[in-house]
Order: sequence, then structure tokens, then C-alpha cells
Amino acid sequence: MAVELNELRDQIDIVDKQILDLLAQRLSLVEKVGEVKSEHGLPIYAPDREAAMLASRREEAAKKGVPPQLIEDILRRTMRESYASEKDSGFKCLNPELRSVVIVGGKGQLGGLFGRMFELSGYEVKVLGSQDWDRADEILDNAGLVVVTVPIHLTQGVIEKLSNLPSDCILCDLTSIKSKPLQAMLNVHQGPVVGLHPMFGPDVPSLAKQVIVYCNGRDEESYQWLLEQFSIWGASLCNIDAGEHDHGMTLIQALRHFTSFAYGLHLSKENPNIDKLLQLSSPIYRLELAMVGRLFGQDPNLYGDIIFSSQENIDMIKRFHQCFGDALELLDGKDKAGFIESFNDVSEWFGDYSSQFMSESQNLLKQANDAIHRG
Repeated sequence: MAVELNELRDQIDIVDKQILDLLAQRLSLVEKVGEVKSEHGLPIYAPDREAAMLASRREEAAKKGVPPQLIEDILRRTMRESYASEKDSGFKCLNPELRSVVIVGGKGQLGGLFGRMFELSGYEVKVLGSQDWDRADEILDNAGLVVVTVPIHLTQGVIEKLSNLPSDCILCDLTSIKSKPLQAMLNVHQGPVVGLHPMFGPDVPSLAKQVIVYCNGRDEESYQWLLEQFSIWGASLCNIDAGEHDHGMTLIQALRHFTSFAYGLHLSKENPNIDKLLQLSSPIYRLELAMVGRLFGQDPNLYGDIIFSSQENIDMIKRFHQCFGDALELLDGKDKAGFIESFNDVSEWFGDYSSQFMSESQNLLKQANDAIHRG
């Protein structure tokens, strides 16, 4: 039996090496695709092409007796690597006549990411850091685009220092709140203004499929090329009113970050053995624990700024606290029937999204489980 098993394993090793050769060949082709896209100004992410290709491969896999989801998982992971590889080819510059791009706060991680993306697109990039304000007039002189990316609590003060920009210079910010920074930019600068919020962190390998929210300010036609440049980078654009954006962020960011903070705080007080928790974890709890732990591996000032940025955030968290208290009353009253009734009410509110989220989460959990090594 051992001999037979070893022979089969040797054959599997040969096939694995063939797979590696094919992956290397595919990545080489992707580099050439990136060069063509760069030359012609095509976005690195083409959703219609991706969807059609995946559908075709799934159909072919089914005919060969290969699980369609298997080939889709392999291709999606491969495409993620491909998008990062295509980025290295650079991007077409949509506004070659633009004067310098100044990143205020460009020495930070997010500012550094956008600075690199502009440089990959052929723009001249200058950085105005916290120690450079004595040279601000020199750095900002003849700027064509100024991007403000500093901590939230510093944003308005920094914007107020930008009152002498060229009249046709585009002024924008990358802050996670929009109403106050956008109004501050409109007050200080009479030229084109747009509020931006990248819905991702600085550690993304590429901007493919990443969302950039934009809130129109003034002279929309003047910065359409900028939005198109983001699209070429692979980003998906979402246009929204600044007030509506900020209201959404109370749930998407402030409440979510605060509940993760509270859960982490509770865990630290209960002081369980994390290794034991991980040994006992289902894939979904491990993923939840990872998301909470991820929060505490980052800058507390960033999350403090987000949570404390508005009274609306605090009011939302207080309403959640009240809702949590209402749920606790069901436990205190041992009201299982009331729990089930409330559960069904929420399920009805989610509607078809429940089944959609079930499917999405199952794929995430499979990937999370695949990455676990249990010895």
C-alpha cells in the first residue's frame, strides 16, 4: 500500500509542477496585458470580461467533472495576483498637461499609496509633510491638484492653510468624513473642489475592485479626468451627497469599530487563553476574532478620530446600547418566544439579502478554514 501511495503522490507532485509552470506562463501573459492596457488607457479591472471568463470556465469545468467553484476559487485568487502585477506596468496619464500633484500628508501610508499611483501614471508628485510648512508656498506653487490626507482632527486646520492655491487647482481630501472637510475646502478655495473617501486601507495590493466615494463640490467638469484616472487604476466610483455619506459611515465605520472595541475590551477583562479559543473556534468565530484583533493591531488615534468625529456617531452608538439593553430584557425574562419573534422580524427586514450573505459568508469561511493549519 505504501508503494502504491507513494507512486500516486509522485504523480501529484508532477501535476503540481505543471500547474506552477502554467501559472508562471499566465502571469507572464498578464504582464503583457498590463503593458497594452497602460498604453491605451484601459482600466486594469474589467468586470464584464471577468464575469464572462468565470462563467465560461465554470461551464468547462463542469463538463470535465471538476467542481465549478474550485476553478472559480483558483481563478479569482490568480486574478487578484494579476491585478497587482498589471499595476507594475504603470497607467496611462489622462491629464499630461497637469501641473504638479501635491499630497498634503503624503508621508503617511494612505498618502504614500496615492502618491505612488499618481507617479505610476506619469504625474509629477510633491509631498507636503508636517515638517514642511515653512516651505509650503514653494511646494504648492503652480500646483494643479492638491490632495489632503491627514488625520481627521487635523483636516480642517490644514485645509484652512490652503487659501493661496492657483484658481484652477483642484482641491480634494481623502478623509472618512465628508460634510465638514468639503465645506471647509469650498470656503477656502474658489476653484474646483471634490471630497473623496477611499473605502480601503493603504495595504491593498492594487485598487482593482476597491471603492472610492466622491462628493461633488464645485466645477465638476474640471475633475472628471481625475475620476476617470481612478477608474483606470481599477477603482469603482460611488457618487453620493456628503451628508448622506456621513450618515452611512455612522453604521459602516463608527458603530462597527466601536462594537469591535467593546468586544475586545470585554475579552481583555475576561482574560481567556487566546490559543485555547483558537483551538475551539469554528471558522466563523476565528474570522470574527481575527477582525476584532485586527482593530487592535492598528493606530488607536485613527479609530478614535473616526468614532469621536461627530455627535451623530455617539448618538447612534447610544441607540445601539439601548437596543442591546432591550435584547437583554428578553434574556432576563427568559422570553424565548420573544427572542424568536424578534429574530424573525430582523430576518424579514434583511429579506433576500439573508440568502445572499449566507452564500458570500460560506465562501469566506471556506477560505478562512483553508488557511488554518492544525497540527
